[in-house]
Amino acid sequence: MLMVIDVGNTNTVLGVYRDDELVHSWRLVTERDRTADEWGILIRTLFDLEEISNETVTAVLISSVVPPARPALEEMSLRYFGLPPLFIEPTMELGMPVLYNPPGDVGADRIVNAIAAYSEFGGPVIVVDFGTATTFDAISAQGEYLGGVIAPGIWISSEALFLKAARLPRVEIRAPSRVIGTSTVSSIQSGLYWGYASLVDGVLRRMKQELENAYVVSTGGLAELIFPACEEIDSVEKNLTLEGMRLIYQRLK
Repeated sequence: MLMVIDVGNTNTVLGVYRDDELVHSWRLVTERDRTADEWGILIRTLFDLEEISNETVTAVLISSVVPPARPALEEMSLRYFGLPPLFIEPTMELGMPVLYNPPGDVGADRIVNAIAAYSEFGGPVIVVDFGTATTFDAISAQGEYLGGVIAPGIWISSEALFLKAARLPRVEIRAPSRVIGTSTVSSIQSGLYWGYASLVDGVLRRMKQELENAYVVSTGGLAELIFPACEEIDSVEKNLTLEGMRLIYQRLK
């Protein structure tokens, strides 16, 4: 089986594939200082709960935007699985031309998402990834990665409001029942939720002026929460990144 690990700034998503089938996946909090043994024990515990043996893993593929985590992940793969991991780099030949300047500046996760989206929906296609940052990635009809947009994620916006406004509390990010809040908490929740949905729709409308007839797919931890409020997003694919990693592994074999 193939184990894929996508390490983001906020969350780490781990998945196990048997051929083309995603057998199990887990979403974890990213801890930059987690040791190789901590990674190994955590993954072994998750595997034991699903009755998966470490010995059934025949390859480990990692996409990471957190450079400090790389040594521990590499050591974990070697120690607990006996396998040298393969790290996805934007400069690899992944079967998608990257028209970014320079190409190496694109996060590996963004290229992975782009490959998965183009494989599933064709082009032109736009990927919206709701992570620590919210990224918008544009892929042409010919399968070229064109570039995109980077905006602060909704969690960053929420934390900035809490930290910089002394009298405003930290709130749960949720879909409010109405736009006009009747308390401080509901007012903040409305501003975060509806304000962010409007940001996403506004950016997408402008992108579609430059990339006509683009299909829009969203992914990331908050995609399912924000999707109902957005008019410009066509679908949610929560495992888009993992699927992109599987496709990349098949191409690299």
